[in-house]
Amino acid sequence: MKRNIVFLAVATSVALSAVAQTPEAVTPKGVKPAMTLVGSGPLGYECKNTDGKFAWAGPVPNAKLTDKAGKEVGKYVAGPKWELADGSTVTGKQVAVSPAAAGSIPLQLVDASGGTKQFDGVVNIQRINTKGGVAPADVCDAKSVGTKKEVMYSADYVFFKK
Repeated sequence: MKRNIVFLAVATSVALSAVAQTPEAVTPKGVKPAMTLVGSGPLGYECKNTDGKFAWAGPVPNAKLTDKAGKEVGKYVAGPKWELADGSTVTGKQVAVSPAAAGSIPLQLVDASGGTKQFDGVVNIQRINTKGGVAPADVCDAKSVGTKKEVMYSADYVFFKK
């Protein structure tokens, strides 16, 4: 019994610590977390010339989604769009970002729409705990326009309902 209480206290402390470290800019208000999935895989970038300025455009996701047990349950693709194996889908529009650790894509808050099945009622999606995924360090210049690169990343996606 004592061991269970200690474990529960440590687990609660770790969970609260993660929440406390999430910047307010990407924390939705008046909603509750309904599901958390891990996205991992490639983010695509393409070297482009926009008005004489060369830069890596993207990212375009093509990642798998896994549940807390590590089982693959769906995918995260351009849109942005989250799709589960049972046909559940939701799309979103970015409303806020906040810097992440060096070398990692920003934390993000998305307004969700069109949720079906398990995603029915989802109003916000939060991307936290990002690792990797920033644009390639390779040179993007006139010679490399059109070059495509993939960069691996992972992040937690928290789906919120009212």
